[in-house]
Formats: sequence, structure tokens, C-alpha cells
Amino acid sequence: MSTPGGSAEAVENLLPLALSRPHDAIASARTVLARDPLAVDASIAHQAWGISLRQLGDVTSAVRELRTALRLAEQSGRSEREADVLATLGATLGRAGRSREGLARLDRAVELSRGALTGRVLVRRADVLLVLGRHREALDDLRLAIARLRRSGDQVWEARSRNYRGFIQLALGGTKRADADFAVAEKLYAATGQEFEYAEARQNRGLVAYSRGDLPSALRYLDEAGRRFAAVGVAWPDLAIDRCGVLLAAGLSAEALAEMDQAIAQMEAEGGTATKRGELWFAAATAALAAGDPQAAQERADRARRLFSAQRREWWSVRSSMVQLESRYQSGERGGPLLRRVSAVARRLDALGASEASAAHLLAGRLALAGGRARTADRELELAGQHNKDAPPMARSAGWLGKALRAEARADVRGMLLACGRGLDALDEHRLTMGATELRALATGQGAELAELALRDALRRDDPRRLLSWGERWRATALGVPPVRSSDDEQLGADLAALRDVVRRLDAAPDPSLDKERRRLEKAVRDRALRAQGGASGGGASRFDVDALVDALGETVLVELIEVDGALHAVVVRDGRITRHEVGPMARAAVEVERSRFRLRWLSHARPPGRPQGGAPAGSRGRAQVYSGPSLEVLGQRLGDAILGGAQERLGDRAVVMVPPSRLQALPWGLVPALAERAVNVVPSAATWLRARRLRPPADRRVVLVLGPGLSAGRTEVMRLAEKYPDATVLADGDATAEKVLRELDGAWLAHIAAHGTFRADSPLFSSLRLDDGPLTVYDFERLRRAPYRMVLSSCDSGLAKPVGADELLGLSSSLIPLGAAGILASVVPVNDPATAPLMLALHDNLQAGQSLATAFAGAQAEARGDPVTIAAARSFVALGA
Repeated sequence: MSTPGGSAEAVENLLPLALSRPHDAIASARTVLARDPLAVDASIAHQAWGISLRQLGDVTSAVRELRTALRLAEQSGRSEREADVLATLGATLGRAGRSREGLARLDRAVELSRGALTGRVLVRRADVLLVLGRHREALDDLRLAIARLRRSGDQVWEARSRNYRGFIQLALGGTKRADADFAVAEKLYAATGQEFEYAEARQNRGLVAYSRGDLPSALRYLDEAGRRFAAVGVAWPDLAIDRCGVLLAAGLSAEALAEMDQAIAQMEAEGGTATKRGELWFAAATAALAAGDPQAAQERADRARRLFSAQRREWWSVRSSMVQLESRYQSGERGGPLLRRVSAVARRLDALGASEASAAHLLAGRLALAGGRARTADRELELAGQHNKDAPPMARSAGWLGKALRAEARADVRGMLLACGRGLDALDEHRLTMGATELRALATGQGAELAELALRDALRRDDPRRLLSWGERWRATALGVPPVRSSDDEQLGADLAALRDVVRRLDAAPDPSLDKERRRLEKAVRDRALRAQGGASGGGASRFDVDALVDALGETVLVELIEVDGALHAVVVRDGRITRHEVGPMARAAVEVERSRFRLRWLSHARPPGRPQGGAPAGSRGRAQVYSGPSLEVLGQRLGDAILGGAQERLGDRAVVMVPPSRLQALPWGLVPALAERAVNVVPSAATWLRARRLRPPADRRVVLVLGPGLSAGRTEVMRLAEKYPDATVLADGDATAEKVLRELDGAWLAHIAAHGTFRADSPLFSSLRLDDGPLTVYDFERLRRAPYRMVLSSCDSGLAKPVGADELLGLSSSLIPLGAAGILASVVPVNDPATAPLMLALHDNLQAGQSLATAFAGAQAEARGDPVTIAAARSFVALGA
């Protein structure tokens, strides 16, 4: 080949360059075409330009360039050139949704080609067949293509053929075979310098990890792929789609939906292939459904289905129809017409080999049960319960749910409980692949229905021991294992330090650019944490030992509150006897908790302690503040009746361990008259209390006192405590920096931190304590090797946590439990600083007398009398742990 004004090598390199660095390929194609090349060289230049435009999302312009390339190829009289362009044009038309025309072009290209070129054409035809969901035909083409390309030594196209075959194997459930193909493709792309396609290969390895249920590895692969795509200047929609799937599997549905809407907006603004547009809308529909927005899901699924139908993509169209049907169910629709439609779609999904078939049969089974169609329900649930023993944990768990529902409908209690246990075991396996506390907690949401089935059975039998055992099976499981430290802990520490500095500067003066940097750093910190690999072998499916609990309690009474179908039940363990008490609606309990919290918040800001009640409240700017609601005493009685009911009579005068569900974690227990002025330990699960009780204090009785900035009353508090603990390490007045505080806290016997606290409901692991150099977040605390044995957090909202998953908590105090803190004193509402100081001093007097944290706090509460603000401050704290 000769090219006037240019080398043959430069022209030949255009096609590989188009897929590796599309922007560079367009620039080189322009250079070639500016030199009046021969028809064959001009054909290559226009083909490379067209491929580059397709990669960059401009399919309309790509087709125009490729038609020009085809006309020039025909002029050149070279059949192999014409076949190659025909194949590229056919594949591009297929991506544009014009599959019939595209396949016709590809069939003609196969006829014109010979040898290795035939292999390359077959790969592109397989691409279109893959888009159409015609997997078996695509596999036949790829088998022939790989054989020809290997014989000819064409490494780039062999890599592409294996890449496509990996996709198909994955779609058909062949995870191991897919990974093997992707691994070979990755090596070949690396060897041949195909930067874009190497990034795609890394992305595909992420898909395999996702299919195996290894979400941290999937996130790491996808993040790496994103960086590599950015390096070659390509915004790749497939990456957004794959990230959506991984985020949904991790329980991060709101984030998945936000990312998909952003990807759709970008494609609408910049253009893109019709096939990818449909796939983006489909992914957005699944995200909206998971996020609990059925209307948005139905609208997005309808747009996707119409696009797929026009493109004759049955595999995708039927899956979109299923999302529409699930949206109708989530919106409350029931009845025979919906059941018939779902059953029909389930059969089509079976025939297509789609992974959504099991979920479709499960939905059909639910509808049949609701409609009293026992035989139909049995058949559908049997199909839903079928799963491969080698399937990923989440798929196995879904299968066990189908078996459990079927067994319940058949009154097979033993079979139902077995299925519930096996399903939760599978989710334990899934949960422990993740190192991040947040992901572990969110993962439990998948097992809520399995746990609920078992709890209902215990209620039907009126078996309080069984109710307690199953209540513990799926409660606060994420707190049973410490979080795994990030593999790039040094970079995580640097990001956290940078975040502290930015927040400190923002507190001094708001700045939009700094706020943007704060969001970027928070995302970097969180992303790093989410990528942490699990691998813990313990803390998972071990069964709760009720007898061990009874033995450990001794004279102490334990009350575990369990919600089943909206009703609250109290299981009381006292003197070896276990009883159940029906309390009432959970909704009533939640209302009384909020009323009590409102009154305590009001009092915390009403006035300084000791000032007459007519005084102006702090921060009121002189306006009188009037409260006309019930007194603290009345609110406390109502609260006790709503959360404990008749169980209050079983408490006697004993010390109490309270185990509330996550929805009631913010409860001010000291307000309840039946619990007032006695030792009360609050824990997220009985298993947590047992673990905390078994912890041994460090031999070194090291005390750490920390004073954050901006606390006038806190200064008096900490200085007085320093007098009580003359050997304590005191960090204050600029020395209370994150690095110093963490170093001193690690493994301490007792730590007292007086600092402003912030609870972040939007992102609870960024809840923090304010230090001299900025906020100390949960992510900082998770870097401790061991939390202090006892911690007193004399700050607002330090005991708050966000309920997530099935019955899990994410927050500052809850994060310290798996790190080795045996006892934590923290507040569940904002507190009045001046009123808090005497309470803290009394607490430490009792601790120095050898009392436990809960007993010491009960004594300190008893001394807080007379003034309503002082009483409110005392009732705002809870003793967590043992």
C-alpha cells in the first residue's frame, strides 16, 4: 500500500488506534485525508474515524463516516477492504438499534471475507447477536472466530472475540468460563497496547467479581476501569450500568439511581447509541425500583422496553417488562390479571435463560398466595426456589426464600425454618466478603423477610425462647466483626486529614469551592472504605446461645424488644425464665419516643440551669419560649407504657439490659419511671452484650481526657476531671488534634471526650466529634486497633445512629462496639453543656469507687434533681454496652 505524503505504517495503525485512543485516531485520520490518499487508504481513514466517533457516542456521524469508507472500499476494488468496512458498518448499525440492516451487512461481509478476516467479521456479527440476546448463535460465531484468529496470530482480535464470549458466558451463568476468557483478553490487550480495551477488560473482571458476590473486588475493578477510560478521554456508558448493578447489590439504591440519572443526562446531552440508551434506561428503572419509587421505575422501564422492542431485542424487552410488573406490585396492585401477566413473563424469561426468571416466579407465587390460588402458588414458588448450589450467596438466599414461602404455604414448619436458616447462612457468607461496616449493615436488608417468617412462627407457637433466638439471629450482625482496614490505609489517612482541614476552614467561613472539595474528599474516603475486602471467617452464622445468656445474666434482667408485623413484643429473661409480653403498635412507640426527644431538646436550649423559668432561652434572641405540653414525668410514663407495657412489672428492682430494635435506638431510657435511677445497659443485641461482658480491661489503667474547641463549660469539666485523675493524659488548647487523640485513645482504659458532636443522618459514618484541627469521624475511629475499654462522650447526639438494613445501626457510638469498647456513655439528644458538667463529675466519682459504667451513671442521675434543665441533661444520656 502506498499513501502520497504519508507512510503505509501510519495508515495501518489507524484502526487499532481508533479503539485504543479515539481522539488521537480522529486527529491522525484527518492528517491522512488531508494528503489526498489513495481510495484504499482513504477508506481506512474514514473507517477509523467512524469507529472513533462510535466509541465517543456519536453514532449518527459514525454511520456517515463508515458509509463513506464503504464507498471508497468499493472503489478500491479490494474485496477484503469492502468486507472489513461492511462488518464495521453492520456492527455500528446494530448498536444504533438497526439490527436487521446491520446483520444483513455482516452476512455480506462474511461472504466476501477469507481467512483471518472472516474471524474478525464473525466477532462483529457476534457483537450484534449479543446485543439482540441471541446468545447461542453468537457463541457459534465466536467459536469459529477464535479458532481462525489463533491460527493467524491476530492477538487483538482474538482478545476481542474472547471478550465477547466472556460476556455471553456470564449472561448464561458460566462465571468461571467467563473469567477465564476475560483474563486471556486482558493479557492480550495489555501485550498489544490496546488501552481502551484493556480498561474494558478490567471492567469485565469487575462483572465477574459481582456475579460471584464479591462486591468490594467488583468496586475496585470498576473504579480502576473508570480511571483508565478517563485517561483515554472516553465516557463509557457500560461502566455506569455495571456500577449500578454493583451498588444495588450492595444496598446503595439511592446512589445507584443518582448515578444512572446522571449517565442518562450525559448521554442525552452528548448523544450515544440507541442500544446503550435503552440499557441505561433499564438500569435506571431497576435502581428506581430498589429505591422504592415504583412510579419512576415504571416510567423508565417503559422507555427502555419501547426502545428494545423497536430494536428487536427480546431478551432486554422482556426483562424491562418484568421491571414494569414489579413496579405495579410495589405500587399495591394485586389480582388475577397481574398474576397472569407475571407468570407469562416468567416463562419467557425461563426460555431466554435470564437470571431474573427466579424473581419473576417468586412474584407470581406471592400474587397467587394473596389471591388464594394455592396450586399456582406452589408451582411458582417451587420454580423460584430452584438454584444452583454453586450460585452466588445472594442468589442462593433468594432461592431459599422461595422454598421458605412454599413451605409456609404447605404448613411445613420444619421445612420453612430450615429454609429461613439456610437463606440467612447464605447472606452471612455474602456479608462477610465485605470489609466495610456500611456494606455489612446494608446487606442484612436482604434477609429481613426470612427472619420475619421465623419470628411469625415463634409468635404463633407462643414460644418466647424461640422468639428470642430468631430475634438475635438477624440483629446487629454487622457489629459482631470489626471493620477491615483499607488496604491503602495511608492514603485514607491523608484524605481524612485533608477533609478535617477543609471542614475546619468551612466552619470559619462558608465557601462554595471548599464545600465542593469537602464533597469530593468525603466521596474518596467512603469509596476507599467500601472497597475494603472482607474475608473474616468468624462472626457469621454462629448460633445464639440462649443458655449462655441466661447464665451470664445472673440477677440482671434482660428485655429484648422485637417488632413483628408492626407490633412490638417484649421478651423478658429473668432468673432463667423467659416470658413474652405484647406491648402494642410500633407506630405508637415511635411517636412517644419523638415526643420525649422533642421535650428534652427544648429543655436543653431553654435556659441555663438554675435560671428561673421565665428567663429567655439561650439562642432565642430575647424571645420568650413557652412550652405547653406534658411534663417530663407524664411523657416518661407514656413512653414506658408504649415501649414496655406489662413487661415493666417483671423488672423488680434489678439492673436491666435493654435490647431495642434499631428504630428505637434514639430512646431516652432514663425518662421511663420503671427504669429511672437503676443500672440500665442499652445494647443493639443480646449477643453484643455477651461479647462486651467478656472483654477484659487493659492491664494499663491509662486515662485520656480530651477537650474540643468552643466549650466553655467543657473546660471546667475536663480540668476538674484532670484533678481527679492526676496521671491522665490531657489533650486541650490546640493539642486535641486527630492524630494525637487517636494515638492516645488506642487501647486506653478510660477516655472522656468533651467536644461538640455532629450526627450526619445523610451519611452516618461522617458523624463526628469536633477537635482542634477539625472533625474526628467514624472513619477515623475505625482506624483504631482497639477502642478504649470505657468511653464517656460528653457531647450532643453522640449516641445517635441511623437504622439501616434489617436491624442494624450506623453511627459514632455503635462503631466503637466492634472495636473493643465494653461500655460507652453517650447522649441521644442535644444537651445543655453547663448542666452536663456536674453530671459528668458525679459519674467519675462513682467510677473511681469501682462501680460499673451503668451503675455509676445511675448514681449520677439520682443526684440530678430539682432543676428541669439539669434533670433533662441527665435523662438525655444512655449507657451502651456492658
